[in-house]
Parts: sequence; C-alpha cells; structure tokens
Amino acid sequence: MLLASRGFKVTVFEKGAHVGGRNAAIRRGGYVFDTGPTFLMMKFILDEVFEEAGRKSGDYLQFVALDPMYRLQFEDFAIEPTTDRENMSRQLEARFPGSRAGYERFMTRERERFHRMYPCLQKDYATFSRYLSRDFLRALPRLSIGRSLMEVLGDDFDDDRLKLCFTFQSKYLGMSAWECPGAFAILPYVEHAHGIYHVMGGLSEISEAMAKVLGELGATIRLNTPVKQLLLDGRRVRGVELESGERVTGDELVLNADFGYAMVRLVPSGALRKYRPENIAKRRFSCSTFMLYLGLGKLYDMPHHMIVFARDYKANLADIFQRKVLSEDISFYVRNASVTDPSLAPPGCSSLYVLVPVPNQSSNIDWPRQTTGFRNRVLQAIATRTIMKDIADHIREEFIITPATWQNMNIYLGATFNLAHTLSQMLYFRPRNRFEELDNCYLVGGGTHPGSGLPTIYESGRIAANLISRAYGVPFVSKNTQV
Repeated sequence: MLLASRGFKVTVFEKGAHVGGRNAAIRRGGYVFDTGPTFLMMKFILDEVFEEAGRKSGDYLQFVALDPMYRLQFEDFAIEPTTDRENMSRQLEARFPGSRAGYERFMTRERERFHRMYPCLQKDYATFSRYLSRDFLRALPRLSIGRSLMEVLGDDFDDDRLKLCFTFQSKYLGMSAWECPGAFAILPYVEHAHGIYHVMGGLSEISEAMAKVLGELGATIRLNTPVKQLLLDGRRVRGVELESGERVTGDELVLNADFGYAMVRLVPSGALRKYRPENIAKRRFSCSTFMLYLGLGKLYDMPHHMIVFARDYKANLADIFQRKVLSEDISFYVRNASVTDPSLAPPGCSSLYVLVPVPNQSSNIDWPRQTTGFRNRVLQAIATRTIMKDIADHIREEFIITPATWQNMNIYLGATFNLAHTLSQMLYFRPRNRFEELDNCYLVGGGTHPGSGLPTIYESGRIAANLISRAYGVPFVSKNTQV
C-alpha cells in the first residue's frame, strides 16, 4: 500500500482466494471468524500507515475501543483490565491490598522503557552500527537483560497471580512469562496506556481495506496464485516462479510468507548460508495453538475477550514449552465478539473463537488421533470455567485448526507466533527487513524485525517500504523517522 502510493508498480501474489493469510476471515453458514489476530493494539501505527498512503483508516474501517479490555479469569476471582488508571488501581487494591503503589510504579517505569525502546523497534538493522546506535545505547539500561518478565514484574508486585495479570501479553510472542525477556513488560503497559480495539466485521477487514486502497492506487492483486520459488541470479532475486510455471520478474521482492517456511521451501536449495534449512531447525520457535471456531445458536452475556488461566499456570506453560505435551489443566482464550459486533453471526447467534496454546510440531503429538479428544477437553473446560455451561448444545458450525493444520498452511512447525522473541533473536539478531542473505529482497511479517503481532508486522512493512523508497530516491513523508 505504501509503495503503490509512492508511485511504484506493485503486484501482490496471494495463494488464497482472499487476502490476509492468517489475518483473513473464515466464513461458514452465516458466521464470520478471524483466522488469527483478534486484538488490535497500538492502533496509532495502523492509522499512521494509512495516513502515509494518503488515506484515513476511519474512512475504510470502523473501530470500537474495548473498555474493559478483557477479563482475566482465575479459579476464584477475575480482573477486568481497563485504560482507566483509577478504576484499574481500585480493582487491584480490592483483590490485592497494597498493590496500588506497585501498579503506579509499573506504569511510570514502563512508560519510560517504551519511549526508549520504541525508536529501536522502528529501525532497520542492515548493519551492526545501526544496532549500536545512540537510541539503542539509551535504551540498553532499560532492557532488563538477563531477567524474565515474571522477574521484572516482581519489582512491583508480590503475588504471582497479580503478576500473571500483566503476562497475558507474552502470548503475542508465543513464550512463557517465566522465559520471556523482561523488556516485554512494555506490552501490558501499551495496552493499559493506549487501549485495545475491535474492528467491525473482524480484524480481517484491515487486510481487505488495504486491498481496497491498493485497487484505488492501481496496484495488482493476483488471488489463488501460489508461489513455487524465488528466481535467483546469484545472490540477486529476479522475481518468482509460480506454481503454474509462470515466471514473473521485478526489480525488488518483498517476502511476507512465514519466515521458516520461506527459507526452507521458497528459496532454491544451496542459496543460503546463515538460514539454510539445517540452521532454521536449530532456531527457537514459538508455541502453536489449537483453534476452535464455533458458530453458536445462542449469544452469551460474556466479555468480548476472556483469558482463563489454568489452575496451575506454571505447570501448564512447562507442558507447552518444555515437556511438549498436552496439559489436562489447560489455559484458553475466548473471543465472544458478537456482544460488540452483531455482523459476525445470524440474529440471536454468536461467533465464538477459542484459542488454546499448545506445543508446536517439534513435539511428538499425533494430532489426527488427538484432535477429537482434545476438542472435547476444551469444550469441557469452557463449560466448567465460564458461564457457557451448555455450549455443546448450541454448536451450529464448527471448524478446527491444530498445529498440524497450521503446518499444512505453510507455517514452519505450526509455530503460529513465528520465531521466539529471545534476546538472541531480536533487533539486529532477528532476520532483517533488508534481507542479509539475498539482494533485492525485503522481509516483512512476524518472523522478521520488529516481530510478531499486528502493530509490529505493520511496522515491518513500513520499514521495508521506506528502505526501498530511499534506494530509488523516491521522496516520502513518514512518522517512522528512523528509516
């Protein structure tokens, strides 16, 4: 969208019948589900991207701010985080007496950390000198290097359950809060400071809106057009070969396929060194997810977003990330978006999205054999831990995605959140937007810098667009002043 608005001739090759990939819609029997992302945070980045393309996001999309943002359900109590600082302090104080000061300390500290780190997330890291920039050196004391998210939260909160109220966001990174780098405490801060939004019609509408802008700008989108491999001339990418056998050349290639899949399947054999297949296999990847998309003949009076913690949450995470087995005591997330957006289901009905973090395909889980039993376990957990006691009686439409399904959708190891966000796989050490192994090739998406999650993925696109524009001397105005 950005490149087309700056006068570049752009062609998009989309393997599916609709744009969006993991941010596309699933439509069944009058019900609409988002395939993947359901939280829109840091909305200001999306607004900026539309603005830089000469458009206003509000002319294409209808946003609804959610407040409370979501419900965090523990075994014996619930917290409903909000952007209202006083309301949030009262909730925490009622459940955890004496926690008000810790919350205020957390918000003050993380605000400073965010403002120091944000410029680092907006940079390209084409060279090591870009890594050791003044911005990075200013942020370095705030990175909590060597400390986990849970350890950092221990500076403000004593009760582990209270700490967990600020760890749900590590799910965006596909990591355990006991392993997630402490610097990512900025994620709950960003939510509490800037809020969470729903897009009417589903977050998949963002992809559709961008496609509409592309059409207005004269770009070409070729649907149902899977790419077989990149066309190389030495290190230079000349274009793509499609599954149909057609070859299409271009001056620059922007690659937004899943990173691990792209390196293993789309780059011709022998062309890579750093990211050759055997080295990709040594990288650390995120967890996967078991997905239930349920069209219900009933609308439950529940929050838009709800996260239910396993009774022994730490053991549940150990099952996912270390033992790589399916937990009996699961954590799960439910999006009941029909309470906000009636367009997602027939009248009086609801479109329910259920996500359960599970091990990726590096485990030995036999999903063809396990799917039915695990599906029943999830439904039982929902009936036990929420007000949806009779959920099984109201299912009219059902669709399941397992880690094996994700893998078959060209997602490496079925790792839905891509490369894990460890310190050794962040910033300069994450695959770079100007790809370091091939010329005329740019990477965008969750597997490259800055990382997974919609706002950072949009930022990766902006970084790549700015780099290409600079390479061709094309003037542009961008809120990202780092590239």
